[in-house]
Amino acid sequence: MAENGKLHIVMFPWLAFGHMIPYLELTKLIAQKGHKISFVSTPRNIDRLPKLPPNLSPFIDFVKLPLPHIENLPENAEATIDVPYDKVKYLKIAYDGLKEPMMQFLKTSSPDCVFYDFAPYWLGSIAVELNISSIFFSIFTAAFLAFIGPVPVLKGTEDARTTPEDFTVPPKWVPFESTVAFRLFEIKRIFDSVTGDEDNISDLYRFGATIEGCDVLAVRSCSDFEPEWLKVVEEIHGKPAIPVGQLPTTAFDGSDGDKDDEWRGMKDWLDKQVKGSVVYVAFGSEAKPSQAELTEIALGLELSGLPFFWVLRKQRGSADTELIKLPEGFEERTKGRGWVCTSWAPQLKILSHDSVGGFLTHSGWSSVVEAIQFERALILLTFLADQGLNARLLEEKNGAYSIPRNYTDGSFTRNSVAESLSLVMLEEEGKIYREKVKELKELFGDRDRQEGYVDNLLDYLQSHRRHKTKDQGN
Repeated sequence: MAENGKLHIVMFPWLAFGHMIPYLELTKLIAQKGHKISFVSTPRNIDRLPKLPPNLSPFIDFVKLPLPHIENLPENAEATIDVPYDKVKYLKIAYDGLKEPMMQFLKTSSPDCVFYDFAPYWLGSIAVELNISSIFFSIFTAAFLAFIGPVPVLKGTEDARTTPEDFTVPPKWVPFESTVAFRLFEIKRIFDSVTGDEDNISDLYRFGATIEGCDVLAVRSCSDFEPEWLKVVEEIHGKPAIPVGQLPTTAFDGSDGDKDDEWRGMKDWLDKQVKGSVVYVAFGSEAKPSQAELTEIALGLELSGLPFFWVLRKQRGSADTELIKLPEGFEERTKGRGWVCTSWAPQLKILSHDSVGGFLTHSGWSSVVEAIQFERALILLTFLADQGLNARLLEEKNGAYSIPRNYTDGSFTRNSVAESLSLVMLEEEGKIYREKVKELKELFGDRDRQEGYVDNLLDYLQSHRRHKTKDQGN
């Protein structure tokens, strides 16, 4: 720690933009306090991150570690957005190849502490060896961390969950009534990454070893939203779980000619719509609906009669050969009422526009936070990862409405899409969701509250570092 009490912190997120962006938001908030941050990722990912405000640039150093090339990983693939779902495991194997360069970087830069994600399960032991404080920074909610359980369960040495059905009920270490669990179709879609295979270490093992090796957990959460879940996380791990706030995205509007022109066309269309009438539809950088799902979503939007702005990903990277397409004649039939965008779209700008009233989303937490930031009512359709648990958490707190679907295979109908949109956007019965999002904005989007969480985290880190130094002196 520098003589002026300022810390040098290293950030090392997993190779997904849903992880890198919250890590960058926390980085910016810490940099505002005058601390030095080294943000470590691969070259293509760092080049694709949002621009920094000029006042923060002196405090943030981007460190590019080249991703090792491995068999089965497409050329230039450095993030989950670049590969189909079945290739993500190779991205994890390549990421594990960063162990040696990461250790060298930590040795030469001697930071005070390192914030790391669930994937580099090997980093905790390196931090101990180099006497660096280690913080597992979870971009996942406390409810998710509580549900996946204590280290022995995660590492498979105790009470291991071995079937998809095991994940469809609340676990025994949650001491209160809750519906937070996966639906069968949700866990089946990700069961291979949960359990791992002979090529790759399971996600659960990675979580277990990461949590076991860290000094403290920092959680993207706030104590007013899910205090009961934060308490479970601390109890099952016997370590502090410090909420760092919801980290709402802050966009620095560095001018970019081509993108400015694209946005101008979108904005002109949005400007013509009635205030609060438009459904924004987007499923994040990773979730890609199947052809059958895409057809039902499209025809449901058409049936609803509501104006919509849809950001549609037809492909996950160039190696994705399963292209999906809109139903015949859909775009002609909804011309003027709907806008379908298959390339880049500025989500924050769209959500902040007055004409948008609701957000049909996959329930990825960054998208949820952005919707709440702008008081947009949430309609949920889950696909992968932690999305099912996020949806249950929001449902329990009346913060969102999920489109009804078959729990076994995940199927849903165009009618259920249309009815869900209408309920949340227009009907008296859905008023609870429109009101709740305004209430949640106070917790999620309040800047002073967010600053307070970061101050609390930094106080803890500085105190922890002082104790560590004192112990060494003795």
